[in-house]
Amino acid sequence: MSMIDETDRQILRHLQRDATTSLESLAEELSVSVNTCWRRVRRLEESGVLKSRVAICDPDKLDLGQTVFVAIRTRDHSAKWLQSFASTVAAIPEVVEFYRMAGDVDYLLKIMVRSVGDYDRVYKSLIEQIEIADVSATFAMECLKNTTELPL
Repeated sequence: MSMIDETDRQILRHLQRDATTSLESLAEELSVSVNTCWRRVRRLEESGVLKSRVAICDPDKLDLGQTVFVAIRTRDHSAKWLQSFASTVAAIPEVVEFYRMAGDVDYLLKIMVRSVGDYDRVYKSLIEQIEIADVSATFAMECLKNTTELPL
């Protein structure tokens, strides 16, 4: 999307905080008509700027309070291996974020599980399915900040 103006940014800020905000409330807050607000939200969705509107669950209340960051190194940097690895990781529901990295680590996974034992189950499943040179897990002790809101 080539042009996002301040009204678009305000819409995005509001929807990032609460995607259930009605168009009427949003339009009133921004001092625009409901029709204008609807067109802008639709344009943001169609352009892919607004990817989806979701509910954010509390992992502790769902017994998924253990966050594990997993650093992975590989010896195989071929496109075929990456495709296989990416599809393997995508099929693991406990992996909530997955990045290809620059530097000493090739890939970084963020995994949400119930316990260290639950992580071990995920780990064993992963290494059974794909060859990996090195895996290092770091367990989060406390989350000090976690937001889905982008700084607009």
